[in-house]
Amino acid sequence: MYATVFSLIVINKAGGLIYNRSFHEGGLNKISTNDYLVLAGTFHGVHAITARLNPVKLVPPVNPPGGGNLPHRPEAPSGLEVLETENFRMQCFNTMTGTKFLLFTDTTQANVDVTLRRIYDLYADYVMKNPFYSLEMPIRCDIFDRKLLSYIREINNR
Repeated sequence: MYATVFSLIVINKAGGLIYNRSFHEGGLNKISTNDYLVLAGTFHGVHAITARLNPVKLVPPVNPPGGGNLPHRPEAPSGLEVLETENFRMQCFNTMTGTKFLLFTDTTQANVDVTLRRIYDLYADYVMKNPFYSLEMPIRCDIFDRKLLSYIREINNR
């Protein structure tokens, strides 16, 4: 068995680390909590800059039912979404509220976007619906941890 999902990091909209979890002992090298904090802040800044560098693509005009044309609008910028090295891939899922989910996987892992979407669904179901969770604060939710770990084990045992 070779684990394909190594680690998950969740960054709030201000660039603060609110969750990190490793899923495989032999996966990525261990880094300190301070390094995770630096990684979160650095990625947040790089993501913001790359979103501004994104080429502008014009969307065709919209013809509303009453007639006339609405002006062209550029697509929303996405920023850095995937970083791939020889040893791992980091993929980012950026939510509408600015929360970023960074998933570190093996370079051969398929359907990472589907995995990230499922992780986001678990977050929405078990963190955001938790009445004791404060927005933008560190995630401390046992049921989210259990469901996430169960899901990642299912992927890693394929």
